[in-house]
Amino acid sequence: MTVRKILVTSALPYANGAIHLGHLVEYIQTDIWARFQKMRGNECWYVCADDTHGTPIMLRAEKEGISPEQLIRRVHDEHSRDFAGFHVAFDNYHSTHSDETRFYAEDIYKKLKAAGLIEVRAIEQFYDPVKKMFLPDRYIKGECPKCGAADQYGDSCEACGAAYAPTELKNPLSAVSGAKPELKSSDHYFFKLSDPSCQAFLRRATREVCKAQPEAVNKLQEWLGEPGDNKLTDWDISRDAPYFGFEIPDAPGKYFYVWLDAPIGYMGSFQNLCKRKNLNFDDYWAKDSKAELYHFVGKDILYFHALFWPAELEQAGYRTPTSVFAHGFLTVDGAKMSKSRGTFITAESYLDQGLNPEWLRYYFAAKLNGTMEDLDLNLDDFVSRVNSDLVGKYINIASRAAGFIAKRFEGKLLHAHFTDEFSADLPGVLEAAEEIAGYYEARDFARALRRVMALADQINQFVDKNQPWQLAKSGEHADRLHYVCTALINAFRLLTLYLKPVLPKLAQRAEEFLNIAPLHWADAGHLLPPAHVINPYEHLMTRIEGKQIDALLAANRESLAPAAVPADTQSLQRHAQHQQQAEEKMQQANHISIDDFAKVDLRIALIANAEHVEGAEKLLKLSLDLGPLGTRQVFAGIKSAYDPATLVGRFTVMVANLAPRKMKFGMSEGMVLAASDPEKKTAGLYLLSPDAGATPGMQVK
Repeated sequence: MTVRKILVTSALPYANGAIHLGHLVEYIQTDIWARFQKMRGNECWYVCADDTHGTPIMLRAEKEGISPEQLIRRVHDEHSRDFAGFHVAFDNYHSTHSDETRFYAEDIYKKLKAAGLIEVRAIEQFYDPVKKMFLPDRYIKGECPKCGAADQYGDSCEACGAAYAPTELKNPLSAVSGAKPELKSSDHYFFKLSDPSCQAFLRRATREVCKAQPEAVNKLQEWLGEPGDNKLTDWDISRDAPYFGFEIPDAPGKYFYVWLDAPIGYMGSFQNLCKRKNLNFDDYWAKDSKAELYHFVGKDILYFHALFWPAELEQAGYRTPTSVFAHGFLTVDGAKMSKSRGTFITAESYLDQGLNPEWLRYYFAAKLNGTMEDLDLNLDDFVSRVNSDLVGKYINIASRAAGFIAKRFEGKLLHAHFTDEFSADLPGVLEAAEEIAGYYEARDFARALRRVMALADQINQFVDKNQPWQLAKSGEHADRLHYVCTALINAFRLLTLYLKPVLPKLAQRAEEFLNIAPLHWADAGHLLPPAHVINPYEHLMTRIEGKQIDALLAANRESLAPAAVPADTQSLQRHAQHQQQAEEKMQQANHISIDDFAKVDLRIALIANAEHVEGAEKLLKLSLDLGPLGTRQVFAGIKSAYDPATLVGRFTVMVANLAPRKMKFGMSEGMVLAASDPEKKTAGLYLLSPDAGATPGMQVK
């Protein structure tokens, strides 16, 4: 078999917060795939790093009275601890605040500039005269220009969902100092993604980079538009001082925007590994590299990894990714992770409660299928599946055979070869390796584990059929007992091999029990040698108890107990009070007449097209077919809950006589109706749909 050279990365976690279970979906997924490749004998390197630059890092460090460098060192240690706790085995976990990343950031920038793809333009931004800094949109607050709600961010209103430019806010204030911001012009540096050479390259490359995920290709083509549309705008890659990051060469006071040097951190981390392992960097990153490069990322940053990143690599003369694999988000019990319900669970709190990290690794793997679908952690299902599959099926096989081998046969397996008999009694167990390998390769871990558990069911049926406990009652059946238990130990070994990428520590303990060298995929084609001696069996995994889950949820609720309130959280509390007052007002019995209701023209609408809105965090642009009333364009704040590709062709209900509203993205000509829960969780947002038979333009009465 040809040995493949593979470099694998996960998205870089931001050095401004703790690792939580939502993050772990990605790192566990990537780790499983990288471990599988290494078991196959491929030269596979898995690198990552903390994403350490940007305004939030600078401000948090200032608030804590430490330097940004001290902050990112501390967070790096915390992140490294949490990843190790869940057995995520990076070959290198580095930092973007490194000499290696600086070198490649400057190198790529200089090459883009030499190619005529960097342009300097003056733009107007809000400026904090007290802190003497330009303010990102999220650091400007004021009254919503649409509904008047106080304490809203500079890009969208959390009360009414409206999107707007920061300059539209009423009575704007800096969220950093509280000062009234001033509009000020500054030169910014842009990467010219609109250049025909970039556009032409991306139209070809996006289909190749995301070929494993057709839904991702569809998204990218929506963003690119048809040839000639030129929908990609130039990318602002600079920020003004003060800023924690790398200064742009020959541009004093100008810094690389964090999203410019974050993916370059993959190169920096790998270069750091090359120095330690004496590897050749160019073997993996040169334009003519024959190695494979894979990025595992959340679907929310697909835009950066499949458009910006390949474009800058291509234009700077480096190789581009072989594939970008995007995954969905994590929900808990069907809803967005919630602090108030105790389901916003950090990696640290999970481990502190004594829960086995491999329980979660198995559960995530059992739901990961290589698509961009969201993954739900249903806590009841979590307990049931782990206890049933891992303890009740897999571990049970070893525990039911090991005692008889130890007591009756001095720990020795059968003194004969019996491969043919084994394959006849347990068909598929010895031969399933390549099928399961195909599922791992395709990142369809759910199907791999279903196949493994089907084999486990088959093996347990073999136990029930042969009843070794009955064979042990009579000395007449010693040979049969020896064969049955030897077959079970061999079957357990094979299941361990198939599960090892998901459960590395459990596999290690099983290898110690089996008295074998670490398992590799090539070991799947044969059984243990005759008369092989196994070690005394010790229980390998306990069941999850419901009280452990209760304690985990309680611990995460308790972590929110009131403490001294930092000054910079007071505005957030005011926002929460505003939300509560608004909800209480809505709950009051404010009746309307039938005449009032009749003023609202509700119509059935067919969603003819749906697409992302560049620069908007919450909005999708919908084209709504109202039949005889024509087509309307509506901007809807449903981006976090819906993939645009899944909306096309769906019927919904809209307010057709709402006054058109000019937004910075275009004219919105109505409103679609959706239901949400009282806490406004993203996962609790549901578009209304009519019964079958409704047609575009029908009036809702």
